Amino acid sequence: MPECLFCKIAKGELPSFTIYEDERTLAFLDINPVNPGHTLVIPKAHATNIFDISADDWAAVCETVRAIAGPIERALGASGVNLMMNNRETAGQVIDHPHVHIIPRQKGDGLHLWPQHQYADGEAASVQANILHEVQKTA
Repeated sequence: MPECLFCKIAKGELPSFTIYEDERTLAFLDINPVNPGHTLVIPKAHATNIFDISADDWAAVCETVRAIAGPIERALGASGVNLMMNNRETAGQVIDHPHVHIIPRQKGDGLHLWPQHQYADGEAASVQANILHEVQKTA
């Protein structure tokens, strides 16, 4: 896609602080990091999000994330990492190209996880049934 920022980075048309690259994926520092070392892993082939990325590209992205998360954690002296992917605008996706965030963490770094809530009586079973129905339609 000609106007995609991440496609331009993958093609070398825009600069990046590259961490890792192979035939299918590219990992580079986020220019607006949550914490130092915050890295994005993308497929080189364009897609929009988790819903249209090819299975092979998704597998390659996941393997790159797995392979570099440990070195990122060690290099930053972090005591953990968060892995995150936003899909579609409502979920916080800003660039329409699949990307997984690797965010090095330190105790007391100020990054808080999202709030959690309990299901109302019967709600979990209803949600489960709806999801199972949709999963069965795609199986």
